[in-house]
Amino acid sequence: MTPDEIARLPYRRNVGLMLVNADGQVFVGQRLDSDIPAWQMPQGGIDPGEIPRTAALRELEEETGIPASLVTIEAETTGWITYDLPHDLVPRIWKGRYRGQEQKWFLLRFHGTDAQVNIAVEHPEFSEWRWLEPDAVVEQIVPFKRPVYEAVLAEFVDRL
Repeated sequence: MTPDEIARLPYRRNVGLMLVNADGQVFVGQRLDSDIPAWQMPQGGIDPGEIPRTAALRELEEETGIPASLVTIEAETTGWITYDLPHDLVPRIWKGRYRGQEQKWFLLRFHGTDAQVNIAVEHPEFSEWRWLEPDAVVEQIVPFKRPVYEAVLAEFVDRL
C-alpha cells in the first residue's frame, strides 16, 4: 500500500485500559504475537452497538481474567487518542482496512490480588505480565505507541 492509500484509511475504534494496583503501579503485558519486547496495557475493539465503558470491562476480563467486580472505573480520557501503524504493518493488521486506532482510555483501580490475574484466557494476548511504576511505562512500549501512552499518563497523572 502506498502512503496516500494508507492516509485515506479510517481509524479503528478501540478502548485502552490503564489498570492500576493499590501501590499505584500499572499493569503491562508482553504481546504473545511478538518476538521482540512489545509491552502494552490491555486494549481491544468495540463491538457493534457496544459503548466504550462496557467494551473496556469486557476487554479487561478477556485479556487479564479480571472481572468487573474487582475494579473501579476512576476516569476516562476526555477525547479519543489516535495512533497510526507503521506503514509496513498496515496491510498485515486488520486486513489492511485501518491506518491505526482511535482509542478511548479508562483508568481502572484494581481491588484484587495478583493471584486473581489470569492471562491464560480463552484467546490469550500476553505471554507474561508485570506491574510497572507509571514513569517506567512509556520506555517499555513499542515506539509507535509511545505518544499515546504519554498522552494517557498525562491525562491520568493526578489520579496515580
